[in-house]
Amino acid sequence: MKTASRWLMILLIPLFALTAGAAENYVEGNEYTKLDSAQPTSSGDKIEVVELFWYGCPHCYHLEPFIEKWLKNKPDDVEFVRLPAILGPGWELLAKAYFTADLLGVLDKTHSALFDAIHEQRIKFKDDAALRAFFMQQGVPAKDFDRIFNSFAVAVKLNNARMMTRRYAITGVPTLIVNGKYSTGPGMTQSSDPKKPIGNEQVMDVVDYLVAQERKLAAAPAAPHAAQ
Repeated sequence: MKTASRWLMILLIPLFALTAGAAENYVEGNEYTKLDSAQPTSSGDKIEVVELFWYGCPHCYHLEPFIEKWLKNKPDDVEFVRLPAILGPGWELLAKAYFTADLLGVLDKTHSALFDAIHEQRIKFKDDAALRAFFMQQGVPAKDFDRIFNSFAVAVKLNNARMMTRRYAITGVPTLIVNGKYSTGPGMTQSSDPKKPIGNEQVMDVVDYLVAQERKLAAAPAAPHAAQ
């Protein structure tokens, strides 16, 4: 049994080395960037990963399955937050749809369905009435939609989304922010080939790498105070 275990470790060592080597190749300015100013997080002691997205963005739609796969194995010390980005007035309607669903507790019914409606069924959501009809199709009573969609609570969340979109200084979506410090996304490029963008699966690998860096930082002993 010990011999088998020893051989298993011998076989796995090159794999561990390859994985570690790949992670070490992630370079600031290529696979990720560091924010000019670290932003506050809302996840307490957990490492926060924020996804900035827009329902109308095809790249966000294509990243979604990789995020869902990543969430199934998300470490307990990581908090994942979705945040609709608002890069212009035309982004606000679908951001309101997200926050309405969130406050109604129906994101499990609407989130993927709204992506599919836009990118598969080619439905154009141009006004409140179109979204109202969509929510009703997902089993949300019209009176509940009307009560929340134009509520003060949604307005507060919209203002926060506008503010954080500016503070994260993003120029496009999808963008993932790790612990208020680092930014990555499919628009970044590979260190091995700066002309080639990183793929959706590698984006989540970069997120894991940055989470690991933050975990190490949190575990490191505090520097001693200088003697007076």
